[in-house]
Amino acid sequence: MEERIWHKSYAPGVKRALDYEKLTISQALTRSAGDFPNHTALNYMGKKITYRDLNELVNRYARALLDMGVEPGDKIAVCLPNIPQVIISNLAIFRIGAVAVQNNPLYTERELEYQLKDSDSKMMITLTLLIPRIQKIKPNTQIDKIIGCHINTYLPFPIKQLFPIVKKDMYRKVEPTEEVKVFGDLIGNFSPDPVDDASQWDELAALLYTGGTTGVSKGVMLSHANLSCDVQQFAAWFPDIKPGEERLMGNFPVFHIAGFAAIQNFITWQGWENIMVPRPEPKINIELIKKHKPTFLPGVPTIFVGLLAEPDFRKLDFSAMKGFFSGAAPLAADTIKTLKDITGATMCEVYGSTETTAMVSITPWGGQIKPGTVGVPVADTDIKIVAVDDPDQELELGEPGEIAIKGPQIMMGYYKKPEETAAALKDGWFFTGDIGKFDEDGYLTIVDRKKDMIIAGGYNIYPVELDDVLMSHPKVLEACTIGIPDDYRGETVKAFIVTKSGEELTDEDVVSHCKDNLAAYKVPKIIEFIDELPKSAVGKILRRKLKDMEMDKLDKHKAG
Repeated sequence: MEERIWHKSYAPGVKRALDYEKLTISQALTRSAGDFPNHTALNYMGKKITYRDLNELVNRYARALLDMGVEPGDKIAVCLPNIPQVIISNLAIFRIGAVAVQNNPLYTERELEYQLKDSDSKMMITLTLLIPRIQKIKPNTQIDKIIGCHINTYLPFPIKQLFPIVKKDMYRKVEPTEEVKVFGDLIGNFSPDPVDDASQWDELAALLYTGGTTGVSKGVMLSHANLSCDVQQFAAWFPDIKPGEERLMGNFPVFHIAGFAAIQNFITWQGWENIMVPRPEPKINIELIKKHKPTFLPGVPTIFVGLLAEPDFRKLDFSAMKGFFSGAAPLAADTIKTLKDITGATMCEVYGSTETTAMVSITPWGGQIKPGTVGVPVADTDIKIVAVDDPDQELELGEPGEIAIKGPQIMMGYYKKPEETAAALKDGWFFTGDIGKFDEDGYLTIVDRKKDMIIAGGYNIYPVELDDVLMSHPKVLEACTIGIPDDYRGETVKAFIVTKSGEELTDEDVVSHCKDNLAAYKVPKIIEFIDELPKSAVGKILRRKLKDMEMDKLDKHKAG
């Protein structure tokens, strides 16, 4: 790869171009099981599964799926929270050359039905609790068989035995039928002996759906090469961090690209321990940190803000902690500083998307931390900044424009959506719809989403900048700004604010703070204090949902 402005910011020993091992994730599991057979692969609420055992479970499950008629290329829907079965299922699907389709178990019947139909999934692996919901929509899909998983299967003794009694609302006994099978029964009926690995480097490995916040949700096609190159880029970023030696908190759900790529795939490749987090709530995180001493903790800003709000977090032993990873939204400078002061660990901010297999840029390991940026592009990744209205016009250094990316981690395309694929992928470049800019050291700043940009009185206003200013107020816990229709200015700025516990703020306080830090045309004209902001499954604030809520209010007002 040609020299780029960001290469000078790489940590010593980090290569700008890699010689990739043509090893798929399921093949990497076999290697990790050979290299670290007795190392813990999955740690689920204290129940530990070694790499040898995980590999054998995957072999058993792969044989079960083959016995049920699954063939290479078949789409298998996986709709599970962070329990061991989600990892076992995905790796078994990879191993037999089928395609793992990720679904959010919190989705409604309507949302699930759309994804199952769109993906052409022929089988569903889900919680036993969700089987009645799936059976309702099954006639409208191509789903032929359902595999049910119990939440308590891999819980440690005596929690496993007590779970059906204590948590009756979370346990559902299922009698196997021709249509419905039970995960535990299948695993026990087949041999753990090695299965011929049918995963192919250039073939489709997974379908993950975009959030659908800007329209119809799209199935992102990721190849085995995408998944493997992504984890190899990530591993190469930390030349002093070795395979088989670390423990990482699985704070992201595996059905999300961050959990799928950075947690499931990366940990499997590295032979690390996955401390599985069923729900990334502050108190649960604190308890897991106390018990299992992770060396790396990933999250989104809301997770870190929530941890810092808990007095018990500051009392923990952080002697094992080496680093934090934050993504999905910018992390406030004071949050980064406070985490460093308390833990001594390094914060790395990450930028990526489902279409880029999770990672494009990251803070240099051991390098300069620039709050507000998302680090520099990783190996073999090229980024250009182009004019929003002219993708052929590359902008000067420091000018904000649309981010376009090229690299081995870029998706194959959108499933069954050739027009959307053609609009997003041009000559190998993925046009993200994000607005960003580079500084003189090659650090990338995400200014905003192109679709989120507010145009008020002819001025371009980027909500992320406004959010950052609002979040810098000592009494503000969370904030999100949107543009709403305005007959005079085109759009006007509205701010939604969640105050810290026990704190009070007025509109005047907020406006005064903004006037001290923003040009007059950027200052919010409407302020609403709310108890909670809408968030995605990984804790990302859903700006689009707030916008939709406001538009519904306006429509009702006009109708009334």
